[in-house]
Amino acid sequence: MSAGRPLTKAERKKMNRAEHERKIKQDLIAQHGNDLGTFYYWLRIANIRGTQAYRDGSTEFIREVALALHNVYSRHSSG
Repeated sequence: MSAGRPLTKAERKKMNRAEHERKIKQDLIAQHGNDLGTFYYWLRIANIRGTQAYRDGSTEFIREVALALHNVYSRHSSG
């Protein structure tokens, strides 16, 4: 909360985004269990933020997420 002043538009947007992401996580964990729900949550957040980054013209975030997912896949599929 703010220190006795109304939130700015940017602060409200950040707070609303955090609340929305928290609700997504709670819903997915309730539906799929802790491990799978958390995994689905991170995929969903990567999708949301990746789309926003793409619209802003930044593909760096998408490259980082793709690399991270590839690393997880490689770690768990080699065997």
